[in-house]
Amino acid sequence: MSAWILPDHIADVLPSEARHIEELRRGLLDTACAYGYELVMPPLLEHLDSLLSGSGEALDLLTFKLVDQLSGRTLGIRPDTTQQVARIDAHLLNRKGVTRLCYCGPVLHAKPDRPHATREPLQFGAEIYGHAGVEADVEVIALATQSLRVAQLHDFSVDLADVRIVQRLLAGLLVDLPTLRRVHAALAVKDASELAALTRDFPQAQRDGLRALLNLYGDVEVLAEAEKALAGIPGVAPILADLRQLASRIDSPAVTFDLADLRGYSYYSGMRFAIYAQGVTDALVRGGRYDEVGAAFGRSRPAVGFSLDIKQLVPVVEPRPLKAAIRAPWVDRHDMREVIARLRQTGETVVCALPGHDDEVDEFNCDRELAEVDGQWIVRSI
Repeated sequence: MSAWILPDHIADVLPSEARHIEELRRGLLDTACAYGYELVMPPLLEHLDSLLSGSGEALDLLTFKLVDQLSGRTLGIRPDTTQQVARIDAHLLNRKGVTRLCYCGPVLHAKPDRPHATREPLQFGAEIYGHAGVEADVEVIALATQSLRVAQLHDFSVDLADVRIVQRLLAGLLVDLPTLRRVHAALAVKDASELAALTRDFPQAQRDGLRALLNLYGDVEVLAEAEKALAGIPGVAPILADLRQLASRIDSPAVTFDLADLRGYSYYSGMRFAIYAQGVTDALVRGGRYDEVGAAFGRSRPAVGFSLDIKQLVPVVEPRPLKAAIRAPWVDRHDMREVIARLRQTGETVVCALPGHDDEVDEFNCDRELAEVDGQWIVRSI
């Protein structure tokens, strides 16, 4: 095998794209800071039992595992950052009031989580701990949509769901975990025949309710249809009312609903949302409520947040123009070095051409040059 071949779904990021990713990273973190979110930097790996606490099978399958040479314990390379931030909130910060945290760093997946996806996403996310009200949900979604606007993406829709609806439908039923996962998967992909086979022994009301969920997607009228279809299921009406209230407070070009959408990680405990862009099949942002995520670390309290992969954003948003730059000859003179230093201090990019070489750059557009005219160094257009 050639030494330059990388593993499947792992790729180098070349100069122009790397600059775009870095500009997006800075813009997203600055946006979160403007909302009052504090930056944390969890480690890339930690003990497996801590990393996967309460996360379910999906994250376990995505996790690279290795043995620590110092302790002999099994470590995991993080496939997601939410568990780590929950640990920080519960165990290290341990604040009584509301805590707003954000993060941005690489995660690693043992297998791609969708077709053509990278196994090394650059995950940005933001989370609120300590407030159970709809206000935290509204703020998190507002930050998520503003993050896309900062990335110059404006044509998107917010899709809402709530995992408690399915929980209410299955309440009191003795369903083993493998069957439950298959039911969730059938709902997510809207496989009516698979769902019918899995629920053939369920009570009639539960079978009808689960089957109805497959068609409960669309605009706000879906909530009225759900109220009728699920009228006999205790506890569903308040959940639908919560979704209606939340939707009315979201600033988005479009708000839709998919009450059967259970995609994502099993730590979600309530409202869930996904943000889709025009012409893109996969969600760019996923988030929701995970009020029990801190329980494994000794402190269960309300939590809501979202995450996105910055690398996934780059091919979707408008390409950035090349950065304007000044080309300068390599002249070993003090006066020229001073001129170049002043230009760089004012924010200009100055690329010095080394003797005998023409510079080939993908990231900069050298539209000006530094030239000596009548004993003075001046910047002129090329």
